Amino acid sequence: MDSMQKPCIGHTHLKVADLERAIAFWRDVMGMDLVQRYGTQAAFMSWGGYHHHIGLNTWHSAGGRPPAKHHTGLFHVALLYPTRQTLAAAAKRVLDAGVDIYGHADHGVSLALYFDDPDGNGVEIYWDKPRDDWPWQDDGSLKMRNDNFDVAAFLAEAS
Repeated sequence: MDSMQKPCIGHTHLKVADLERAIAFWRDVMGMDLVQRYGTQAAFMSWGGYHHHIGLNTWHSAGGRPPAKHHTGLFHVALLYPTRQTLAAAAKRVLDAGVDIYGHADHGVSLALYFDDPDGNGVEIYWDKPRDDWPWQDDGSLKMRNDNFDVAAFLAEAS
């Protein structure tokens, strides 16, 4: 298959304990629009008029608690921002909302920040560096890394 025929990840559907709380987080902190909801059980959120990037439901999780740390399941959903500046602005919104950004990394190919939504689902927000700046090994494979970067200086780029 050529690249135009290959599938891509279209959306993530999360189990949440409290639908209203989850909608508020994804709308007010992450800047998504509420596209549709199914009563008190499910909602679909997106950016830019897409049918949904994030689905939220309480079908098997209403009133539930976050998953235990050392069990299988979703590690995080990764949200790709189009520019370094839009990522900085998103990170600032997250911090301004009182959400703890507990991790950050320069992966060589991207800058990433990590936190949890109110239900304990991991969230990564990131920006891909230009492909020409990615770290390549002599054999042509990527050499990704997990380096620190100056978050305070990065946040100063938010507009």
